Amino acid sequence: MLYKFSRPLGFCSRRAYSSVTADPIVFIDGVRTPFLASLTDFQYMMPHQLLAQAYTGLLARTGVSPDKVDYLCAGTVQQEVRTGNVAKEAGFEANMPKGIPGHTVTMACISSNQAVASCMGLLATGQAELCIAGGVEFCSDQPIRYPRVIRQLLMKAPRARSEAAKLEVADLARNFNTQAFVPEFVDPREYSSNEVMGQFADRLCEMFGVSREDQDRFGSRSHAMADQAAKAGHLSDIVPVQVPGYDNPIAADNGIRLATLEKLAKLKPAFSKNGTVTAANASFLSDGATACLITTESKAKALGLKPRAYLKEVVFASADPKEELLLGPAYATPRLLERTALNLSDFDVFEIHEAFAGQVLANLEAMKSDNFCQERVGVKSAPGEIPMEKINLWGGSVSLGHPFGATGIRLISHAVNRLHKEDGTKALVTACAANAQGVAMVIERYPQ
Repeated sequence: MLYKFSRPLGFCSRRAYSSVTADPIVFIDGVRTPFLASLTDFQYMMPHQLLAQAYTGLLARTGVSPDKVDYLCAGTVQQEVRTGNVAKEAGFEANMPKGIPGHTVTMACISSNQAVASCMGLLATGQAELCIAGGVEFCSDQPIRYPRVIRQLLMKAPRARSEAAKLEVADLARNFNTQAFVPEFVDPREYSSNEVMGQFADRLCEMFGVSREDQDRFGSRSHAMADQAAKAGHLSDIVPVQVPGYDNPIAADNGIRLATLEKLAKLKPAFSKNGTVTAANASFLSDGATACLITTESKAKALGLKPRAYLKEVVFASADPKEELLLGPAYATPRLLERTALNLSDFDVFEIHEAFAGQVLANLEAMKSDNFCQERVGVKSAPGEIPMEKINLWGGSVSLGHPFGATGIRLISHAVNRLHKEDGTKALVTACAANAQGVAMVIERYPQ
């Protein structure tokens, strides 16, 4: 399908990170808490508590002593102000040694991908030998603020000592009206474009000819695949979470819904009056955390650990947030393949982040287009078609949920687990993010 942009665009970061070194970087294991719809069973917890349970679940599963960990890095998007460096606060909560350094990264929906890449860099340069990369998002308690005039008054009034300072406070007070006391909720719009991501998803589907029926079919598939995977026991990356006040731990996702296409067709558009994105073909606000243990091959052998995969090449990309907001995979993937001299046919498993069903389908169309890939991405030719029978066979963000800062590691863990379950060799993980960013990563199953 031809696409049409309003003006010439197209730029992509050429930066990539390679773990092809004398001592390869390996993935030992990855875990996640259940992903729950916001304002359900996790609603009274805090983000660092969720992430701490991912940490402890990971260490228990791998049998690694906390004092062997050299570094913590975690991704998050909507930060809780009291626990700004949530990577470290979760370490404290998990009773890990206080001497382990750590930091928190934010890169929208690929924040935990960046946490993994950051740890890979530490390992490759010898600054660490064993790292935990994680991610967490807690949409049950979003940062809601007072308007700026009240914030300034609350900050300046207690400090006002001089007459001039008191006069400034009085001037601020004169600006009060009823609107000044209305809380400011989290603004879902992209700051640079002033557009809600779902609105752009509607436009993206129109650009690439993705119909409402296409989206509903993909959304229904995501829920069906997740349901089948859960019943078959494939979602083994989940570690139960003990919620304070609950008798039994929470051990399963709660967003999987099965519905007929006829029922889905009756839903109203979620963002635009004549749009095609609905609640059933888009990911939902979620709470959840992920964590994975990564190290070098030599360190794994020294500790008696059994790696499950090699973490190979990682490419981050960026495009125009006004015209290409959700096309990160279509930028990152072709450049990754060009850099590694791999073809889509070399991969047995594909894990693609499902911000929206239509976003996945539009990216798949873009990656088939020589015109798009040559003119926009700047590669010699389009990667081609990714077989649907290899994509997200255990469900995706539309069905499992999308805790922004945690999803990237869920994608990686599922890719690794699928390689083992499906007897595959290579997996490709790719995702879009706000600010028109994207990531693509090569994962290779570790020989047993």
